[in-house]
This record gives sequence, structure tokens and C-alpha cells, in this order.
Amino acid sequence: MIAPAVLARHVKTGLRLLVYASAFLILIGPHRLSLRRRGRFAGLAPMLLHRLFLALFQVRVRVTGTPPAPGEAALVLANHISWLDIPVLGALRPLSFVAKSEVAGWPVIGLMAKLQRTVFIDRARKRHTAVVNTELSRRLAVGEVVVLFAEGTTGDGNRLLPFRTSLVGAARAALTEGGLDAVRLQPLCIAYTRRHGMPLTRRERPEIAWYGDMELAPHLAVFLERGPIDVEVVWAEPVTFAAGTDRKVATALAEAAVRRALQQAVTGRVPSGTAPPLPAGVPEAALGQPA
Repeated sequence: MIAPAVLARHVKTGLRLLVYASAFLILIGPHRLSLRRRGRFAGLAPMLLHRLFLALFQVRVRVTGTPPAPGEAALVLANHISWLDIPVLGALRPLSFVAKSEVAGWPVIGLMAKLQRTVFIDRARKRHTAVVNTELSRRLAVGEVVVLFAEGTTGDGNRLLPFRTSLVGAARAALTEGGLDAVRLQPLCIAYTRRHGMPLTRRERPEIAWYGDMELAPHLAVFLERGPIDVEVVWAEPVTFAAGTDRKVATALAEAAVRRALQQAVTGRVPSGTAPPLPAGVPEAALGQPA
């Protein structure tokens, strides 16, 4: 026999999912029409759904820093911890993501990704990076914001993995093909810091992270059961990408900015002035000046 408290929790979860599903069905028609006509609602509908999801499931987001101005071309280089990153970042403003091609075939998540105008990359095809960079440059040229999870995978929420530089080539393509003078490379840090108002410990934080070979369904069940989560989102100091900018240097600057922000969010302490090591071949002087 199911305990009354457990039954009540299941009923609440079911009602929240029903509300979310109803909103999705209401918005899906106008959203698809707006996608075909390239209307403004195509960007607003996913943002509204993400905000509803966060409100229903008590995910509280605190945002600091200065985001790109409306209409400013920005390639966002973010860390990646969980599937929850998508609604957290998607709720901030109209934007799109870059994801591996396998995501397109996932149930529900694949559909949501397509409606978000996600750019899918086939990692098994080396030449596909150039195709994706061309599409990203087109979006940047018209002033869109595109989020690239620069680690290339998810982490445990306690540390940052090295940023990959290949898709940052989209910024250069936006200069040469899109006619832009410069592109804003925007470092962005996401950190899960509290549950039920209590600070998450280093051991607890991976319970929210979805990484490695974790199954999605059990992870979702834990998310629905454990209750409110607090998230810190930090728009770090942007890096200007212009003609002559070294892609590795620019990526290293963004990685260092996200690393500092993550360290501060996780430990609650402002990092020391000692900069993290740069990738091989990148000069130390790069950290002291914009790219």
C-alpha cells in the first residue's frame, strides 16, 4: 500500500506534468506557424515553456553579470552539467543550442530540441563541423544568440572540463561570410548550488548532474522527488572576436572566465588572482587582454 505522503507527492507531480503538457499543446501550433514564417513567436514560445517548467518544479534561477544586448550577435560558451541546463538557460531569453545529432532522435527531448531550433552536429563526420559553422555564422549575422556547450559533454558539476575550439570557428565564419566586424564570445557559467535552501555539498552536487552513462528516467525520478533547486547563472566578461583573433586564445579566455565563476559559485569564495593553466600553445599574456 502506498503511503499517503508518497501518494500526495505523486498526485502533485502528475498535476504539474498535466499543466505543462497542456501549455505545450496550446503553444505548439502557433509556434510551428511562427517557425515557418520566421516570426518573433518562434523564439518566445520555448522561453515561455521553459519558464513554466522551472516554476512548476521549483527550480529557482539567480542571474548575475551582463548578458548580450538585444540584437547583439553572441556565441555563448557555457559549461554543461545536466539536461536541466536546457530549461534553465532557455528561460533566460530567446536563443538556440548546438547539440550532438543523436539528440534529434530522443523521445520528447528530440522534439523539444527541434522546436528550439537546435543546430545538430554529427561528430562522426569531420566535415560536418564546417557545415554547422556556416549555419551558426548565418544566425550570428542576424543578431541571434547561440549556446555552445564548449566542453563537448556533461560534467559532475564540481569541475570544468577543457573547452573545445572547433565550433568557435563559427565566430570567424560570421566575420568572413556574415559581414560582421566582431562577434561577442560570451562565457556563461551554470552552477547548481542549493536544494531546499541548503547548500549542496561536493558529494551531493553530482546527484543533480547527468553525465557518463546515467539513465535518464531514474535521474528524472530523483529530480521530481527531491524538491526545490537553486541555480546560479553567471554572464562572465565577454571576449571580443574580431579579424586576426586567435581561436585558441579566445576559447582559453572564455574557459578561464567560466572556471573562475564556477569555482566561486561552488565554493562561495572569490578565486585567487592565480589564473588556471592555458592549453598548450596559448601564450600566458593572453589572459591579461581581450582577444
